[in-house]
Amino acid sequence: MYIAPISSLKKTGMAAAAGIVALLGAAQASAAPPAEFARGRVLIEARAGLSDAVLDKLVKAQGGKRRKLGQSRLHVVELPPGLSEQDVVAKLSRRPELKFAELDRKVRVAMDANDPYIGSAWHIAKIGAPSAWDRSQGGGVTIAVLDTGVNVAHPDLKDRIVPGYNVYDNNTDVSDLCGHGTAVAGTAAASTNNALGVAGVAGSARIMPVRIVFKDSTGCYAYTSTIANGITYAADNGARIANVSFVGIADSAAVKSAARYMKDKGGLVFISAGNNNIDENVAPDDAFVIVSATDSSDNRSSFSSWGSFVSLSAPGSGIWTTNNALGYSAWNGTSFASPVGAGVAGLVMALRPELNAAQVESLLFSTSVDLGTAGRDPIYGYGRVNAAAAVSAAASYVPPVDATAPQVAIAAPLGSSSVSGLVPVSVNASDNVGVARVELKVNGTVVAVETAAPFGFSWDSTGVANGMNSLVAVAYDAAGNAGSSASVVVNVANASAPVMKDTEAPAVAINNPVNGGSVSGPTTVSISASDNAGAAGISLSLSIDGKPAASGKGGSLSYNWNTKKFAKGLHTLGVSARDAAGNTSSSSISVTVR
Repeated sequence: MYIAPISSLKKTGMAAAAGIVALLGAAQASAAPPAEFARGRVLIEARAGLSDAVLDKLVKAQGGKRRKLGQSRLHVVELPPGLSEQDVVAKLSRRPELKFAELDRKVRVAMDANDPYIGSAWHIAKIGAPSAWDRSQGGGVTIAVLDTGVNVAHPDLKDRIVPGYNVYDNNTDVSDLCGHGTAVAGTAAASTNNALGVAGVAGSARIMPVRIVFKDSTGCYAYTSTIANGITYAADNGARIANVSFVGIADSAAVKSAARYMKDKGGLVFISAGNNNIDENVAPDDAFVIVSATDSSDNRSSFSSWGSFVSLSAPGSGIWTTNNALGYSAWNGTSFASPVGAGVAGLVMALRPELNAAQVESLLFSTSVDLGTAGRDPIYGYGRVNAAAAVSAAASYVPPVDATAPQVAIAAPLGSSSVSGLVPVSVNASDNVGVARVELKVNGTVVAVETAAPFGFSWDSTGVANGMNSLVAVAYDAAGNAGSSASVVVNVANASAPVMKDTEAPAVAINNPVNGGSVSGPTTVSISASDNAGAAGISLSLSIDGKPAASGKGGSLSYNWNTKKFAKGLHTLGVSARDAAGNTSSSSISVTVR
């Protein structure tokens, strides 16, 4: 990619400088990646309740070795040479212990080649940002830019940068390989009121550069694995927003899973709709916000893709922003519509940090300017984002009181059926607002917790005695309302094993929050444990700063931690596990309350 330097161009305040910029060569715009997916690896997600030991066996049966992505249940499976990635995906997709298996597809950035353009900051006034800035400029919110890197030395970005990561090379080099990420970062959060260049939509927000790409002779590309890894990294390290301006990722199961993981932590993932000028024919999903592009007349940008998956639209034609040459350029593409939407979300989150992801999303949708067909449509989604209206609505927003409990039922296994070994358990759960998590209980003991639909578990029945055992699913919403399923009683019929003295301690870990991370507001503390003698005999206890906080039995423990009652700063969470034979183990993490 080539970007003409415009170091001599300056702006004072919000007045746009003008310049002629060559954005992309035709070869970059039209070149197709030489390979459609990564060779030698695939992506999988384990169902709740599946132990690491069993997962390793499944992976090793295909000759593979797994690598976990952050604290999620996503894994990259590295394969030996000579295996067909498609065949491995087909085999693993049939395993009931896994949510999915998919190829690690190669994707490209979502920018459009255009003729030289005289840029201006027209989009700032169009979305009502100056009015919104009277109440919020995004201070305190971190926006992760998952892209080609960011030029952290740019004068309009350097004061906004917080430490990031290069997930492709597994190091801290976030320098911009192709210039795209620097432009995206400036669109979202270039500094305001600094008498330089441009103003980002959320000019006081922090920018977390997360490089997800590699560069070859045709340009910069990412894989769905690096994107999912980047989203997980952002969620685990305090980002409330992640922007991913890449084409062809909205139907990736791995990216959806990572986006749900971030949403469960209170964050939102913004993704560009694409620049193919077609209906992308991708099913809508509430895991992320898909953004199409509009021009200065509120028409669909000529290059912008559309489809039922679009949830929001934003300016994306001729967006004046930062470039890798430490200057400023005009850019076209849904790549730049997406960070405009992300920046508005940052304004809302900064004003009302206690709102959850779904509430922020709802405010963006309900206050957008309805274009095209009334209501949500495949061109503009709910409408063109409106920063002034969104921030104004957020200021007076009173969350409705939710007193309705979720509805939940166990769909499989059926009552009175005989089961053994690893048992797939399927649960149907719904709620008037949304299901936050589902717990699977066996004989009253929580054995697994799932936070995203479809709610499925892999229950190790060897942890209970042979005979009739009771399964119950309990669903919770964000307000804490709980609904329980009817009990499903099944006959466990496992082969008897010789009795041996148990000297092996259980394994225990705090899965959320992440060690060294930061938390604010209501936070779910998730604990998992396993033991060679089965999960039923495990006793768990959680402490916060050495004081008991919660206890339970089984392979999982979930605790709603109200961090508002704790002083800001560093706190220690500790967990101990004891099995039926008296063997004990413990683990601890440190997190910062913001």
